[in-house]
Amino acid sequence: MNAFKNFHREIVPLAAQDSFLVFDRVKDEFDYPIHYHPEFEINFILNGKGVKRVVGDNIEEIDDVELVLVGPNLYHGWEQHKCKSKDIHEITIQFHHDLFHEFLLSRRIMTPIKEMFNRSVHGILFSKQVAEMLTPRIIKISKLDGMDYFLEIISILYDLSNSRNQRLLSTFTVENDTFEEYDKMKLIYDYIQKNFAEKLSLEEVAGVANMTTISFNRFIKKRTGKTFVNYINDIRIGYAARWLVEKDLSISEVAFKSGFNNIANFNRSFKSFKKCTPSQYREDFSGLKRIL
Repeated sequence: MNAFKNFHREIVPLAAQDSFLVFDRVKDEFDYPIHYHPEFEINFILNGKGVKRVVGDNIEEIDDVELVLVGPNLYHGWEQHKCKSKDIHEITIQFHHDLFHEFLLSRRIMTPIKEMFNRSVHGILFSKQVAEMLTPRIIKISKLDGMDYFLEIISILYDLSNSRNQRLLSTFTVENDTFEEYDKMKLIYDYIQKNFAEKLSLEEVAGVANMTTISFNRFIKKRTGKTFVNYINDIRIGYAARWLVEKDLSISEVAFKSGFNNIANFNRSFKSFKKCTPSQYREDFSGLKRIL
């Protein structure tokens, strides 16, 4: 089964040196397409009764509170469906698939977390009781800083891993052959992450992967569902969105810092990717926060 067919490959604005990225926002609707990414994701939703959840081949209507862990590259999404609430509280926590090194996960105390991560390839729905019990702590996360922030998320992961009545959602997982070209894709991704603010040509990045431009174009399209230009712009817009709410920079400063050579091009691209202007995004998503 091709898990990626017709789904959006999200470029998560999580830098290599970051540990966790937390989005904390109150919204009146879900409008983001079904997507996937190589990062783990915890998704907490309050006041979302009637929203439709899609995780792999599992489709369900959610209750008024829910808590889900989605493993790397498992497609997922939440759709408005029958939800009438105009006060939906969504908190999303994302972290790299390799944040926890195997040496750490092999320690006895980490066994429950390691086993939970292994199960997450199906997506895990935690019980309503657990979601309600953890609600105050999850809501508080975006108000913490530094080591308190880091340790609280680790603690929540540990409590989740030991919780009762976990339910696996998807009957299938991402097949191993999905990752057969992972090393080459990682090489390309890392290079673009380091140089996205500069002018990048197709020939330059194809050379990094030791591929012809024709082969490289096919490769990028196959692995991301995007053209080379759209893939780079997706990364640039991801960082721009992050900086709009994290940094005290003007919109033009964010545009040039993220690699756009003029403000008009930036505004046009941003609206195309995010369906709103940079200023609207800054106002609507003021809950974005990250660890050092």
